[in-house]
Amino acid sequence: MDVIMIGAGYVGLTTGACLAELGHRVTCVDNDASKVARLKRAEIPIYEPGLSELIGKLVSAGRLSFSDDLAEVAPHAQLAFIAVGTPSAPNGDIDLSYVKNAAVGLAPLLKPDAVIVIKSTVVAGTAKLVRELVTEVRGRDDVHVASNPEFLREGSAIRDFLEADRIVAGADDRRAAEVLALLYEPLRAKGVPFVATNTTNAEMIKYAANAFLALKIGFINEVADLCEAAGGDVAAVADGIGLDHRIGRAFLNAGPGFGGSCFPKDTRAFAAIGRRYGQPQLIVETLIERNEARKAALSDRILSELKAGSRRVAILGTAFKANTDDVRDSAALTVIPLLKKAGAKITAHDPKARHETERHLKGISWADCPYEAATNADAVVILTEWEEYAALDLARLAKAMAGRSLLDFRNLFAAEEVNRHGLRYIATGRRPAAPISSIHSQPTGAGSGDWSEIAAAPA
Repeated sequence: MDVIMIGAGYVGLTTGACLAELGHRVTCVDNDASKVARLKRAEIPIYEPGLSELIGKLVSAGRLSFSDDLAEVAPHAQLAFIAVGTPSAPNGDIDLSYVKNAAVGLAPLLKPDAVIVIKSTVVAGTAKLVRELVTEVRGRDDVHVASNPEFLREGSAIRDFLEADRIVAGADDRRAAEVLALLYEPLRAKGVPFVATNTTNAEMIKYAANAFLALKIGFINEVADLCEAAGGDVAAVADGIGLDHRIGRAFLNAGPGFGGSCFPKDTRAFAAIGRRYGQPQLIVETLIERNEARKAALSDRILSELKAGSRRVAILGTAFKANTDDVRDSAALTVIPLLKKAGAKITAHDPKARHETERHLKGISWADCPYEAATNADAVVILTEWEEYAALDLARLAKAMAGRSLLDFRNLFAAEEVNRHGLRYIATGRRPAAPISSIHSQPTGAGSGDWSEIAAAPA
């Protein structure tokens, strides 16, 4: 099928490439001529594992191309995806102006029976609004509008598309439903569930799914705080409740709070939808407040580990999670300014997100590796769960540091291993543990309360 993708951002590029991988002919269209020129030179503006290689392969195969001329490519399209931004408005709702502008621009160019597919995350009723706009511009009702929300996680987006949990296809007429079914036939044939519903339901599914996943994160973070106070271990608790098939283990990793392009924006929009319809989503409203408070509280926790006059802090990880360069609503964007305000000197490291971080934060030093960042640091703070941080040589790290505090808000290490290198380990959802040097008189394993080795021992 001939497909155009309006918007060559994260969602547009990934979706466009994956649709081309399914065998369709896809043109990604963007009004930023310089971006299109870079894409034609195989310069991918985002970091997503495997995306650059996939795009290169599909461009060479002639199934993926780029253009800044909508009038040239739109008349040939059977499907026109809208994958533009929907930024947050001050009240938490979303700004639909980019979606509307894209629809109005497409309207006079499309051939009859073409299908506009809204891939952008939009509030309930948007597809119907777009259809009204397109009909008004064309002067006739001969173009169809569908909703096909994305469920791509940054860092695993290609796999999430090609091995999707489900495809949600929202259509209010038979033609749009049939075209979406045909578009995704290669995935349907592999057994990927295909949820055929109306556009309002499809739009609601996206928001409800993200709100629920964010609630799981918020819940386990609250449990983590309780574990610290009571002397528990949140990882063990998460494992225990995650084995219940009604709950599941996914999204039960305690940490510094959720960020990125989806959960913060989508939970705010979901709450705004509730207010608009007179059905406040009070659980989600509380989640939003607690998530932001959690990020801010991290700075107090870090400062409490610093002695008077000791204000050198190494921050490892500024992306909101590993395997992406996205820093939107990341913990680092909250923590670093608060530490600086308290007089701390920050040296940061992130394997992919430095450039994006520098667009938001000034006045911090950057290191080329974690050990350089840790040199003479009074405390080292892990905010992102990059694999290279989990593989740190703790002896080398300890030797580089001036202080003894390792604050690991991603729980990448076993406390005993960190303590063995003379470091005080502060993790999420566990009580802080002192270095081995200060507890050498305590019998091994005393007071740990962890008898997991018994389960592994032969009877």
